Amino acid sequence: MSRALKLFSLIILTLGGINSSCGQANLLNARVPQDVGNLNDQQKEANDETPLAYGFVDDRDVMWSKTVWEIIDLDERVNFPYYYPTDTLNLGPDRRSLFDVLKKNLSNSNIKEVYKSAYFQEKLTYEEIQERLVAVDTTDAGYEQFNADGFVDPQFIERRRITAAEIRQYKIKGTWYFDKRLGELKYRLLAVCPVAPDVAVKTLAGEEEDLVELFWVWFPDARTSLNTSKVFNSRNASQRITYDHMLNSRRFNSTIYKEENVYEDREVKDYIYEDALRMLLESERIKSVIRDYEQDMWNN
Repeated sequence: MSRALKLFSLIILTLGGINSSCGQANLLNARVPQDVGNLNDQQKEANDETPLAYGFVDDRDVMWSKTVWEIIDLDERVNFPYYYPTDTLNLGPDRRSLFDVLKKNLSNSNIKEVYKSAYFQEKLTYEEIQERLVAVDTTDAGYEQFNADGFVDPQFIERRRITAAEIRQYKIKGTWYFDKRLGELKYRLLAVCPVAPDVAVKTLAGEEEDLVELFWVWFPDARTSLNTSKVFNSRNASQRITYDHMLNSRRFNSTIYKEENVYEDREVKDYIYEDALRMLLESERIKSVIRDYEQDMWNN
């Protein structure tokens, strides 16, 4: 065997050993079910939960940039890893949806930078976040009482916690920029926001749901928490990756619904009315402008 082939084999074995802890650790060596998930000393040392740090970007190296807002629709199959699992009764603590991961780390104060909007002007306290995660709904009997008497008795008002199953979308904010020192177009994710139906608006069968933004999380503050949570890999259960890796590598399908512009950052729907096809084409046009900038840089 040649020296190069031996080196390649050693690299493959090393990577395999490091990533083996991403699946169900100790599954094949467990004597009893309680042994599954227990890491040995080598796996604990290799299982580094610190996210890969961003490189420093000098403002003078940013030759061009554009900030965009996108929607990750959880109805699309490629985005299912962010939505499931919604029922975690039998799955253990290792598999959680993105919403459950965010909610857990908000409750234990691992994530502190949470805001009302994507402009990061109004910071939310933990109590305010909890209020946004409580759905207040009126029963059918309550609507009948309101129509007849003009008021609703408290017994006809339901309060419940919003669950991962009710999340319909994620909105993200990020910046595309051309780094003239590296000579390439790069992307930096800035914020993520779960979106759920507005329970204050009664939606009839066949009608489109009114969606509301729950809160905006400053992504760099959440990276450490997201890097400790593994995402199920349907192609290889032994090679799971983290939510931090998934989002940073843009492993999702999204639609641009807003870009920074002179018209107070108006959304696409504000200048293209009730025409879903034209809205989608406008989103693709914005993507093309971003993509073509790097191509035109080398063609001129």
